[in-house]
Amino acid sequence: MGADADALWGSCRGSGAEPYDTMVDHVRVGFACTCPSRKRPCKHAIALLLLWVRGQVADSVAPAKVESWASRRAGAVDAAQRKTGAASDAETTDEGATTDERPSHDSEPDTESLLDSDRDQTRNDRVERMFAGLTELDRWLDDRIRTGLADASLASYSTWDSLAARLVDAQAGSLANRIRRLAGLVGASPGWHDDVLAELGMLHLLSQAGRRLGSLPSPLADAVATSVGWQVRQADVMAGVPDTDQWVVAGRSDTREDRIEVRRLWLRGFESGRWALVLSFAAYQQSLDTSLEVGTSVEADLHRYPGPALRALVGTRHAEPLGGVHPPAHTVAGACDELGGMLVNEPWLDRLPVTLRASLSRSGSRWVLTDDTGSLPMVEADNAGAGTGIATLLAVSGGGPVDLTVEWTPHGVIPLTIHLADRSIDIGPRADDSFVSAA
Repeated sequence: MGADADALWGSCRGSGAEPYDTMVDHVRVGFACTCPSRKRPCKHAIALLLLWVRGQVADSVAPAKVESWASRRAGAVDAAQRKTGAASDAETTDEGATTDERPSHDSEPDTESLLDSDRDQTRNDRVERMFAGLTELDRWLDDRIRTGLADASLASYSTWDSLAARLVDAQAGSLANRIRRLAGLVGASPGWHDDVLAELGMLHLLSQAGRRLGSLPSPLADAVATSVGWQVRQADVMAGVPDTDQWVVAGRSDTREDRIEVRRLWLRGFESGRWALVLSFAAYQQSLDTSLEVGTSVEADLHRYPGPALRALVGTRHAEPLGGVHPPAHTVAGACDELGGMLVNEPWLDRLPVTLRASLSRSGSRWVLTDDTGSLPMVEADNAGAGTGIATLLAVSGGGPVDLTVEWTPHGVIPLTIHLADRSIDIGPRADDSFVSAA
């Protein structure tokens, strides 16, 4: 712990493996904490303040990340106060005004309270719309189960798209995307009934959990809210305490969702061993982010979204990227353990990364990745969308064991990167090349 004229800071041991980093601006009244709590302020900030007022926090020099955070916050608050002051001045009469006639500025406007009030009202409106959308989703799911999966209307895309549109209006965009993906499973394979029923069950779980956010533990509530579609401002994410590490760019995967191309970059911390997901998006004739290249590593600050979710934003980069680095590889059994650990936190996730060492083989009519500890089935071409990379993998490995970063899905794994001693080969799926401009 430590304190100076502007801020307090400290680390608090919580329920996670890593301690929470907490910072408090005691001059302009604000806080930041790496804990997933949605409460303002969180209990760790309150505890730090209690220790400080009792004289139990020693004065010291602020670490660089605390000083940087306090400086950014001071600039933002001062800018907001200047804007409020300018608006007040504009309301006064310019001609003939005396000092007595001008508004008094003895007390500065409570800018933070005004901003918090607006944010709270906006948040309440969003919660009401989302709750109504989840209630409607539950009724729709009841209808689907009552009529059965043999209902001919399920084969019509409009059955799913109209529900997805209503969920978008309710600001549950993530659930809308799941609905549209689910529509593509109907009739797609001999066992499509099992796939559709499993996904309907997951939608029911999310809709029920989303209507009980207030009674869930904070990390779980944040995970549910994000999975339903709750949007967190990038500025709020970037204001949090960064997760600094040497980040290995282990794999890339592109998909298209509702005319938008989505790129997922899976990063793994060299020191922490933690995974992170960096997303980029491109509409028609726009380009995706290419600043992170598969097979390189970069020392950088990552700012994570609330909850146990893997998604993060890249902040300050402290050095140029290095080549020839790849994450450590598990056995197949070890890979399953790591995937299971991530699914325990968020069982509705449908894409997760892992790096393993295995051989490409056949099991009946299906390709699998295998070693002496077990096998993982690979996604079949129809489900993979833009291809599975099996041909390249077979050509490079020659059927022998090789280090791979793969993306797990409920339908099997998709190979993303082949890690060789001297280089990494990116074989992850790509969307239609014509969708993205040559730039």
